[in-house]
Amino acid sequence: MNKEKFSFRKRWKSFGYAFNGLKLLFVEEHNSRIHLVAAVLAIALGWALKLSMTEWVAIFLVIGAVFAAELFNSAIENLAGHLAPQKHEKIKKVKDMAAAAVLVCAITAVAVACFIFLPKILAYQAKIG
Repeated sequence: MNKEKFSFRKRWKSFGYAFNGLKLLFVEEHNSRIHLVAAVLAIALGWALKLSMTEWVAIFLVIGAVFAAELFNSAIENLAGHLAPQKHEKIKKVKDMAAAAVLVCAITAVAVACFIFLPKILAYQAKIG
């Protein structure tokens, strides 16, 4: 058991490491920028369509899941590249599975967005058209 004394200063410093990780994600990983644009568009559309609290929760959960999966995937890719810079079948399998996790989260996010946004868009079109 770690008996180190609690320190707000050390906790605050740990936030710096986490924010640096986010910065690295957006600077180094092109797909994260695509996810960011999609997230901003979903939030803007949600605001325009006046989502309910439950709908907002669903939107933010899937946005968070996609970014978390992208962060884990990037961490795994960086670690794998460091440990095995040469091609290795087991490393490829691990990297492919981590990428698949991002894909599953992204597909889920699109499905949630469709369930929430499409009925609202169709109702709006019927109202104005």
